[in-house]
Amino acid sequence: MDVVTLGESMVLLSPDLYGSLRYVNCFTKRVGGAESNFAVALSRLGHKVGWVSKLGNDEFGLFIRNVIRGEGVDTTQVLFDDRYNTGIFFKERTLGEDPNVYYYRKNSAASTLSIEDLDAAYFKQAKYIHLTGITLALSPASNKVVKEVIKKAKANHKQTIVFDPNIRLKLWTEKEARNEIIDIAKDCDIFMPGIDEGELLTGKEEPESIADYFLKLGTGLVIVKLGSKGAYFASNEGSAYVPGYNVKNVVDTVGAGDGFAAGVISGLLRGWSYYESVKLGNRVGASALEVEGDFEGYPYWDEIDPNNTKLTVTR
Repeated sequence: MDVVTLGESMVLLSPDLYGSLRYVNCFTKRVGGAESNFAVALSRLGHKVGWVSKLGNDEFGLFIRNVIRGEGVDTTQVLFDDRYNTGIFFKERTLGEDPNVYYYRKNSAASTLSIEDLDAAYFKQAKYIHLTGITLALSPASNKVVKEVIKKAKANHKQTIVFDPNIRLKLWTEKEARNEIIDIAKDCDIFMPGIDEGELLTGKEEPESIADYFLKLGTGLVIVKLGSKGAYFASNEGSAYVPGYNVKNVVDTVGAGDGFAAGVISGLLRGWSYYESVKLGNRVGASALEVEGDFEGYPYWDEIDPNNTKLTVTR
């Protein structure tokens, strides 16, 4: 197994019209979740990836499992719970702006995921373990799961821990997010905040200062996502800005960060340099912007040329 990721996925009900949801009558059913987005993107890029989660033993849960499994992601560690439902969320689409998102995930099956639910041997086989701040914030139980997974991975000394803050202030306060994530970051090998998240966590505005803050904590590689401007990475070996890619028609911004993370890890798994890996991350993230849905726009490996300079869109 190349990568194992852990976190909640929900049914996404996406409106067929722009504007306030009070005037929308028709929705399209999709799958949404940062970790499963990441897993699907990596699978499309040709890697073996496993997704660990818990779903309600209901039609929505079966739908999510089937869609993600159909993308080539290993779902053998996905549990089904008769006591709790699968979470759902809605998007509210507005022209030229990021969508508003409304979550209905309290007491979802995924929020009850516990340390006892995990198969330690499954995680041990992975080269990379990918985690996000969403799981950290979801519930006290899932918070403990994230910390236990990191603790065991560090004890193995064989796995690279990747952490994406993915701060959702509907799940916790800025203070809670800052305290918990900074404490986590020092134990992670790769830390990927967005520029706004970096400022929230550190109080610093410049990518160089944000990266330096986490490097001093002990993080090995810090990658600051800069949206359309690309990304900045820094490690003890050096640093650089990697330009982004122009997307002429932005349809849906959700999922870009998850695709970016998958592209970076794909490059690193292939033995590429930090610069080329971040460049691939920018490409995969940009492709998510061009279509409806969280992961539907992610490219397959045969759509990316061997020199990593051009996405060939064949869909």
